[in-house]
Amino acid sequence: MLKGRSGTVSAAIIGAVIIAVSGCSSGGDGDGGGAGGGKAADQVKLSITPATGTKQAAPEKPVTVTADNGKLTDVTLTYGKKNKKAEGELAQDGTSWKSSWTLKPSTTYTVTAKGTGGGGKQVTATSTFTTLKPDGKLETGMSPLDGETVGVGMPVQLLLSRPVSTKAGKVAVEKALEVRMSEPVQGAWYWISDEQVQFRPREYWPTGQKVEVIAHLAGVKIADGVYGVEDRSASFTVGERHITTIDAKKHRATVTEGGETVKTINVSLGKPGHESYSGTMIAQEKAKDIIMDSATTGNPGEYRIPTKWNVRLTYSGVFVHSAPWSTTSQGSDNVSHGCVNMSAGNAKWFYDFTNRGDIVKVQGTSRKLEFGNGPTPWAKSWEDWLAGSATGEPVTGTPLE
Repeated sequence: MLKGRSGTVSAAIIGAVIIAVSGCSSGGDGDGGGAGGGKAADQVKLSITPATGTKQAAPEKPVTVTADNGKLTDVTLTYGKKNKKAEGELAQDGTSWKSSWTLKPSTTYTVTAKGTGGGGKQVTATSTFTTLKPDGKLETGMSPLDGETVGVGMPVQLLLSRPVSTKAGKVAVEKALEVRMSEPVQGAWYWISDEQVQFRPREYWPTGQKVEVIAHLAGVKIADGVYGVEDRSASFTVGERHITTIDAKKHRATVTEGGETVKTINVSLGKPGHESYSGTMIAQEKAKDIIMDSATTGNPGEYRIPTKWNVRLTYSGVFVHSAPWSTTSQGSDNVSHGCVNMSAGNAKWFYDFTNRGDIVKVQGTSRKLEFGNGPTPWAKSWEDWLAGSATGEPVTGTPLE
């Protein structure tokens, strides 16, 4: 195969394996007559870097194969005890090949290349080398969970075990992140902090979209001696377009699916001094049972109440949840400590209806949502989101195979 697949890239350019082969002759005398003889024009040379036997190949540098006086017909790059295939790309003219992603540290790789010269004879060249052992390791976590069905507003979150403090390091990380989509759309990465980068589409995800995110981070160098050691991937599906708009002044939540209203719910929001946040949020997580404790907000002793059917909207503790104690105020008054109160029946319905990543818009309060109070990608305009990318460039998803 001329184009393999995997999750790795590169190695050090530390030498080359060169094989020269004369073209076949069916009877010429070597002076250019007959079928070609052994003229230099019929010779092909295959060069591979890193050279065979290299012990400390740099994972961030590409593996390359070139053909001089001929063309490549097949290149494979394999690694590890199970001979997994790494991805690479053949140049359009067929004379060169380069690995697509960085290489896994502390790993042995083998390159096998085949080429043909003007005389038609195929030759093979190989190189076996080992990448260096890193001084420090970068490890990762990712959301959504593999196989999860999410809402149209769900961002991809990549969590890093070490800070990436330089622009060069952030650029290297971003370039190693691949987003494959069944319906490619434009999006961008945004650095929430030195230890977290998120991806969101320019507009909400299309319903039914299938997405695979591959972090080709094995071999990515983020600092001197510090490399990613493993790739990570997750696949998810985008569910129905659920958008809930909550009006604090009307004390009402309007729930839509695919643009059609499916339910209107009486609610009670935060009372004066405990106003709810206004802004575009997402359903961050769901929990059937939670104990709401004022100590977590710096006011111990004010309340400690068990609640059911909880859908989190912010890191700071704003939830949509069941509040049977406020049913007489739901639809007419705001009496909560900042959460969105519903009756038990409505809260359970909303809990069952909601996917992580569903859009929840709250309006009509004086307290605005702060960016970073949970995954809040829709609190920024597209222009501001794009400005948070280290590369400054949008990403158009590649087709999902």
